[in-house]
Amino acid sequence: MKTIIKLEETALFILGIFLFNRLNFDWWWFLVLILAPDLSMLGYLFGNKSGAFFYNVFHHKGIALLTYALGCYLSIETIQLAGIILFSHSAMDRIFGYGLKYEKGFKYTHLGEIGK
Repeated sequence: MKTIIKLEETALFILGIFLFNRLNFDWWWFLVLILAPDLSMLGYLFGNKSGAFFYNVFHHKGIALLTYALGCYLSIETIQLAGIILFSHSAMDRIFGYGLKYEKGFKYTHLGEIGK
């Protein structure tokens, strides 16, 4: 089952690259911004509960898709870019086994415990 999930997330990551390619940004923007959502891990400085909240907000595909859709509706490519980055980053994380976090701690995710 994990292989199927990884293949699905790889396809979604490729979709993110495709959508990025349709925008008028240089490729280096994708490479620079793809890790930006991980700044949300700074929420863990304030405890597991706030860490999980901020991490999950910036790694939730639904929020990413809403952001992208808002950018499309308003015809603002910068908002579309933000949605694509959030979406692509979330897919990339899930390829590596990092899922949405539980308040129990960073290593406890909806995909299972990290490092097991």
